[in-house]
Amino acid sequence: MLTFDQVEAAQRRLVDRIHRTPVVTCRSFDDATGFHVFFKCENQQRAGSFKIRGALNKLLTLSAEERARGVVAYSSGNHGQGVALAAHMVGTTAVLCMPTDAPALKVAATRDYGAQIVFYDRQKDDREAMARKICADSGRVLVPPYDDYAVMAGQGTAALELLQDVPSLDALVGPVGGGGLMAGCATAATSLFPAIQIFGVEPDTANDTFLSFQKGERIRIPPPPTIADGVRVLMPGELTFPILKDKVIEILLVSDQEIVETLRFLLFRAKVLLEPTGAVAAAALFAGKVPLERGARVGVILSGGNVDPEPLAKIVQSR
Repeated sequence: MLTFDQVEAAQRRLVDRIHRTPVVTCRSFDDATGFHVFFKCENQQRAGSFKIRGALNKLLTLSAEERARGVVAYSSGNHGQGVALAAHMVGTTAVLCMPTDAPALKVAATRDYGAQIVFYDRQKDDREAMARKICADSGRVLVPPYDDYAVMAGQGTAALELLQDVPSLDALVGPVGGGGLMAGCATAATSLFPAIQIFGVEPDTANDTFLSFQKGERIRIPPPPTIADGVRVLMPGELTFPILKDKVIEILLVSDQEIVETLRFLLFRAKVLLEPTGAVAAAALFAGKVPLERGARVGVILSGGNVDPEPLAKIVQSR
């Protein structure tokens, strides 16, 4: 199981290796939502997202012999960049399985960190099976994107930092893909402040965790078409789902249009550049989906900022 001690240990490992990202506020966003919102800006993290936290913590918990064999991961982009950078930082090599439709900026950055990329078809191929076969054939170590306690503990340091900087929050809101970020953050937050309310947010077309909460067990969905490529997950994690069920009050849904409107607002009003996935949690507040009393103090995880120029231009020009 995941414990607060593991999150604290991860923070000690990661200190001075990654950024302690800023917490920012935006009066215009507060006025628009009725809440006092504190944004944890993981878009300013190394490799452009929170993913370096879990990836590096995982690699730092491996033995020297395991690190020497190299690692394998599968990712639509941000986890790939995180693993590639973490591998470079600890002096090992990485192979990344990435979808053919992964954003070009994320593919290029992953290569720039020195990783080898193997592409797969999101609609046809089993990315986890592909990664496990590479591990079996090469002796490399798998670094899962979310279903791993060391990865979850690393991701949880984002909330730990936020609550150390802003300790009096009524609620914490974050995006949900496989669930690693929210499992780690919820564990950290509820350990420090048991009364804090935790909300996860998904796009309405990538609602596997929402449906799983309703059913009480993990539900698989078809490959989702959402603009938020970082949360195009088919099913919650086997390890993450029980943690989410225990600690998250509700999974909220937002549309792609609500994500785009929120991204534009934060870009122009708060001068914060996000990828669509990075705006998912904030969109739930901006669209009035979070069931809190007016004036509540809310922490929001802005999970990443790795957006390609072409889709960003379309978002900026949209109305």
